[in-house]
Amino acid sequence: MISAHAGDFVWRASGAIALATSRGERAKVVCLSFGERGESARAWRAGKTLAEIKAIRREEAEQAAARLGAEIDFLDAGDYPLVESPELVDRLVRVYRDLEPDVVLTHPLADPYNGDHPAAARMALQARVLAQAAGYDAPGEPLGAPPVFFFEPHQPEQCGFKPDLLLDITPVFDAKRKAMECLPAQRHMWDYYTDLARRRGVQLRRNAGPNLGLAHDTAAEAYMRLYPQVTDVLS
Repeated sequence: MISAHAGDFVWRASGAIALATSRGERAKVVCLSFGERGESARAWRAGKTLAEIKAIRREEAEQAAARLGAEIDFLDAGDYPLVESPELVDRLVRVYRDLEPDVVLTHPLADPYNGDHPAAARMALQARVLAQAAGYDAPGEPLGAPPVFFFEPHQPEQCGFKPDLLLDITPVFDAKRKAMECLPAQRHMWDYYTDLARRRGVQLRRNAGPNLGLAHDTAAEAYMRLYPQVTDVLS
């Protein structure tokens, strides 16, 4: 999971992460930055230094990842702006080669409100392609072709986000909420993403059909595929 800032993975995809780890699967979050400049207004107003803010955001994100049972790495590439570079792409290639992920989660490729998000997505996608190349100079075997899912941005209509997958996160929603509460620097997001999970849960029930016996308090996350699904059965 490639996250531009230390909090993005919690709001957008912590349900998917918690589901994976609840099945005994490995989940790894790579935060390209701590969100220290653009997503830490409370700490700046409190007079904290840049180093102090990075330490605060690191600790918050580590606590959130622990709640989800996930590993987390920080590349400390800076934010506002997050500057794309061959060096960062290469570091992501090495993460892919080491982890050999079955699925990649990242930001959509458009976000007029925050250029860091599409920058992270572009680097995540470029690194995925390079990691597949047998001749690319990085340790490990060439990557397969893991499917890519864009998680829901804060203002989806403005980002061209049209979900084609609704993920039922009801069994792990409490873990998602606890992970969100590890991020007091963005307390205003807690209820927003709780409400969003409920709204997406309503949509999940409407699209699932009448016979699944889904509860009225179903919670869900929305995703958009980049590449076609490959299957031999339509379902």
